[in-house]
Amino acid sequence: MNSDISPRSHLSLLVLALLFFFTALGGLHRFYAGKIWTGILWLVTGGLFGIGQIVDLVFIILGRFRDKQGRLIIG
Repeated sequence: MNSDISPRSHLSLLVLALLFFFTALGGLHRFYAGKIWTGILWLVTGGLFGIGQIVDLVFIILGRFRDKQGRLIIG
C-alpha cells in the first residue's frame, strides 16, 4: 500500500461533506479526516459560511482532499 494514500474511505468523506446541505452541520468530513481544529471552525461557522464547504466538496470529488498527515483520501 502506498504511504501517500490514506486508509480512510472516500465515499464516507463525501457523504459526511454532503450532510451539510441537509443538516447545516459543516465540517463533519474534517473530523473524519482527523482535522479537528478546522472541523470545529467549520462547525461553528457553517463551513465558513458555506463557501469552504463547497471548496472542500470540489477537492473531495476531484480526489485532492488530504487527511491530517497529508495523505490523499481516494478510493
